[in-house]
Amino acid sequence: MFVRAVYVTGDPAKVEAAIRALNSEGRGLLEDRPEYRGADVFVDRDLGKLLAVSWWGSEGARRNSDQVMSERRGPMLEPFAGTVAVQNYEVAVFHSVQMPRAGGGLRATRVEFDPADTDLFVETFRSSAVPRLEALPGFARCALFVDRRWGRGMAGSLFVDRASMAASRAAQAAARHADAAKAHVTVVGLEEFEVVHADVHPD
Repeated sequence: MFVRAVYVTGDPAKVEAAIRALNSEGRGLLEDRPEYRGADVFVDRDLGKLLAVSWWGSEGARRNSDQVMSERRGPMLEPFAGTVAVQNYEVAVFHSVQMPRAGGGLRATRVEFDPADTDLFVETFRSSAVPRLEALPGFARCALFVDRRWGRGMAGSLFVDRASMAASRAAQAAARHADAAKAHVTVVGLEEFEVVHADVHPD
């Protein structure tokens, strides 16, 4: 699979309007496109941040959806959006044990690496991070996105509630340090969000 990740910042007081637009007009636009596999919407209401991820069965399908979404994105996110950044990734790992819930938590880790180390990073995440995450109380789903050309990626772990995510912070900090060294990656960002909507159908 492939994803398009849209990262938006703006006035926290106006974030609810953007959430409503994404969950109504945005979802309708996506569902009309071939090979659409689902979408996630995450929010940080205190700081005014949104992360919207759409999932696609092929890179071509993701690319074919770009034009209609780029045309509608600005008007749909008004008046909230102050900055909008769009990045495209390959889904290297997707592992789900239960459905995420609205009100749950997402921990997103952004990394950079030598493109030559992409496969090492993917295998480290699959063999080391996934089993540890699966053993955590409240764990729902994890995924690893990579951009092999530019050597960047994002790892996300979803929990059914914010308390479970908070309880995992210390253990995950130690594991993140060990895995980053093993996979030769540099962590360049670490964020947590509330789950607004998370519904992905890989097949």
